[in-house]
Amino acid sequence: MESKKIGEKLAELRGSKTQEEVSKAVGVSPAAIGMYERGERIPRDEIKIKLAKYYGKSVQFIFFTN
Repeated sequence: MESKKIGEKLAELRGSKTQEEVSKAVGVSPAAIGMYERGERIPRDEIKIKLAKYYGKSVQFIFFTN
């Protein structure tokens, strides 16, 4: 899946939470969350796992399915 679509999915999952809230929960900067959501960067595997747990979804669902 291309990074832009992953970014859109991450932004959608974040909903009304702030990038800062998500960043604190997964241990990255708010700027990194922004880059993931804009499709400028793909998170490292350990951050993918933390994001999946935070959102209650599988890594497969977020990063590898349409």
